[in-house]
Amino acid sequence: MTALASVPDEFASVLTGHATALELSDGGHCPMEPDRWRDRAAGGDHWLLDRCHGPTLDLGCGPGRLVQALRLRGLPALGVDKSDQAIAQCDDRGVPVRRADIFTSLPDEGRWDHVLLADGNIGIGGDPVALLRRAATLVRAGGSVLVETAPGRRGLWRGAARVRGGVHSGVLGQWFAWAEVGVDAIVGVALRAGLRVAEQGALAGRGFARLGLVHGG
Repeated sequence: MTALASVPDEFASVLTGHATALELSDGGHCPMEPDRWRDRAAGGDHWLLDRCHGPTLDLGCGPGRLVQALRLRGLPALGVDKSDQAIAQCDDRGVPVRRADIFTSLPDEGRWDHVLLADGNIGIGGDPVALLRRAATLVRAGGSVLVETAPGRRGLWRGAARVRGGVHSGVLGQWFAWAEVGVDAIVGVALRAGLRVAEQGALAGRGFARLGLVHGG
């Protein structure tokens, strides 16, 4: 949804509510939910939140609702995003956020208990295996990477996407690399990244997986 490896602020129009979908290069569409992202954590978010028990890094944090919710639970948490709009909304919310590309140096690498990839952020950069390998370098031994899988998608899809105002509305952005990982594909994708699926589940129509390191996870 937010920080992309190649397009610094592609999701600004989504975060302000002017775009509500991703158009995919295979002809499909992926609905975006900016109102939910800007609201407080609720519904399926609790699947992720309930599995965080220590310092947590939210990659592509958007407006920062998950960081806010974790800190309200007394847990150290930090958001990471490249979008100017995301940073501004995090600042308005009063939650800590680092403006950065997630493939560049980040604070406390290898010492986080948990890394979050929510709201479709497994698609960042169009290569879920590379993204999960990066996430694995951020967590400590015994930590976890918590991932949201794509609803309605089977298998692994890689291609391009662009934001638009809706299925029948005009295009608002340029094409960028994107991916979607179906619930049936996360096991294989995780293994290629040196991770294993420790748990899968669903809540409020959303699918999730908890990943651990193959060695020491």
